[in-house]
This record gives sequence, C-alpha cells and structure tokens, in this order.
Amino acid sequence: MTKRKFLVPLIIAVFFTAIGFLSGMLYSNQLSKEAASPRYHEEIAQSGKIAEPKQMPNIQTPNSKVLIGYVQDFRDPDTINLSELTHIIFSFAHPTKDGGLILGGETALKNLQTLVQKAHNQDKKVMLAVGGWFHLDGGESYDYFKTAIQDQKTRTKLVNELISLVERENLDGIDIDFEHPRSEEDAKYLAGFTEELSRQLKNRNKQLSIAVNAKVHSVAGTEITSVIYEPDMFKYVDYVNIMAYDGQWDGGYNAANLSPFSYTENIVTYWSELFIDQQIPTEKLVLGVPFYAQPEDPQAKQISYATIIKHDATSSAHDKITMNGTIYHFNGMKTMERKTKLALDYGFGGMMLWEAGHDAQGPYSLTASISDTLQAPSQKLYTKQ
Repeated sequence: MTKRKFLVPLIIAVFFTAIGFLSGMLYSNQLSKEAASPRYHEEIAQSGKIAEPKQMPNIQTPNSKVLIGYVQDFRDPDTINLSELTHIIFSFAHPTKDGGLILGGETALKNLQTLVQKAHNQDKKVMLAVGGWFHLDGGESYDYFKTAIQDQKTRTKLVNELISLVERENLDGIDIDFEHPRSEEDAKYLAGFTEELSRQLKNRNKQLSIAVNAKVHSVAGTEITSVIYEPDMFKYVDYVNIMAYDGQWDGGYNAANLSPFSYTENIVTYWSELFIDQQIPTEKLVLGVPFYAQPEDPQAKQISYATIIKHDATSSAHDKITMNGTIYHFNGMKTMERKTKLALDYGFGGMMLWEAGHDAQGPYSLTASISDTLQAPSQKLYTKQ
C-alpha cells in the first residue's frame, strides 16, 4: 500500500520530464535548421544576401619607442626643443679617482635644474651621464673612471654619490659613459659598477642606460677587439646607447667614415646578433646618430647640423656640403630616416642623438624627422640595398 502511494506520482513525474526533454530537443533542432537556411540569414541581414563575416578593426597600439637626446652642460636649456624627445641625458658629471663626483661649476648645476623642471613639465625623463671622453681635471676621463670603479670601496662611494645626486635633483636615472673598457679587467670593473648602480636605481624606480662603443670597424667591417664588454652586464640596464659614429678615426683619418649608412648596417647587425645570442631583448638597443659634420681637413673643426642648414637649407637632403672651401660629411634627413627604419626593423628600442644642441629648428629638424619615423605605423620599413 505505501509503495503504490509513492510509485504513481513518481511515474507521472518521469513521464512529464521526458515529454519536456523531447520538446526541447525538437525546438533546438528546428532553430538549428533555420539558422542554417538562407532565409534565416536574409532576415538578419535584411539585404537579400548572406551576411559577410565582420573583420576586427586594425587598431594601432601607441608607439613606445624612445628618442634619447644628449645635452651638454653648457647649453641654455631654453634653446633646446624637447618636444620630440622621450629622454634627455645631461652631459657630463665626472668621477674622481677616489669615487667622488664633480659637475662643471654652478652654471652646469643651474642648467641641470632648469632642464629637469622644463622636461618634467613636458612629461620627459632626465638622466645624468657620468664619464665622457674628456675630464674636467684634464686628460681623458678613462683613467679617473677606471680608478674609481676598480676598488670596491671607491666604487660604492661613486654609486652613492650618483644616487644622492639623483634624489637631490629629482633625476630619472643615470647614463654610464665609460670610454672605453680596454681589457678584460676593465670590463669586469664596469660590469660590477653597473650591477651595483642598477640595484640602487631600481630600488628607487629609476632608470639606467649605458653608452657603448660601436664595436665595428668603419672600414674593415670587422669587430673592434680593443674595446671589451661583458655581455651579461647589459641585463642590468634599461637602454644600451650605441655610439654609431666617429668612424673617421678608424685607420687613416677619413671624414667620410663619420657615420655612413653601410657602417651603421654593420653595427646594427653586430649588436642585434649579440643580444639574440645572449638572450637579451633587442628592445634595449638604441641606435645613436651624429648631429654634427666632420671636415675632410683634419685641422678644421666639426660643425653642427644647424650651421649647415643656416648656410644652405637644401643640404638637408644630402650627406655632404662644401663650406668655406672645406668639405664636411654628415647625416642628412633622408639618411636619418633610413637609419631609423633600419633600427626598427632589427627590433631596436629607439634612437639616440648626439647632441640636441646641434639640431636645426623648424622643418629641417633631424629630431622631428626621426620622431616621425619612429611614430609611423608598424610595418617592414627597411630594405637592404
């Protein structure tokens, strides 16, 4: 009696559940058939044709490439156009042999402070270069720098001096410009200094870059072995600024070897292959270009690109000019654009220029030309000729 009382409702419940399931299956099949029929698409498209599948829009992501400009310490910051730059590297602070640090007097300090304020108002970063070729106390900076970083005590003192200056002057980082490590021992000292400085800067959310020799002979196209770096050192920096110029000194003096395009091709190939082999992102590489002209007469002085444009603006389309009886070699706008495209196609992180005070203003600005190329939509830009 009790079993029958519960059995009947159970049978009824199972019956209606089955009916509901079967109805749902039939309805679903009908929808599938309608969806597959041309009539279904005609109703949705309302055009009498089968609707074409929509493609995703081609949205360009913002270009994050850097454009780094060095500015010498005697420049009036108000004469420098910062609008196209992402980073400005103030040059130079000079290390002393005991690990101290000196600037070029009160004028240099005031220029640094003005530059920081002006740059930060435009959302630009300012870094301080330490080193350079010549030292304030006379001679090459190499001997002073090497002595400071070869001893752990003076190395740490120099790191602390730089960090103190970064914090006091509200800088965004440091650029190491040790010209150049000339032995395995030098390379080891530089690597240790770079790692220690990097650790201190990263703890403060600051950046570190390093200026490096091109490492390629402008004439022979072979690797320059007299300048030595420990590749592992580059893992500690944000940017590696390749000084892809001053090739006129390789072999016998030849102004035409300042920084021709073929020379830059060899440099870009060398550094990209090195970084790929070392499994270091090529985005850290920054290609340097000269904003000055080299005279064929070794007794004559270098001149700025701005001087060239002032003399003859049409020279911007070329790489050579004759002024006052002297032939000068430089990089014009077309060459700068080709070099920028070359760097982009090899996966470089951007471009660097020496130096911002040499540029022309207005429509012939090399900085603006490089910036426009960097900001172009991503595509294969360079074809080897």
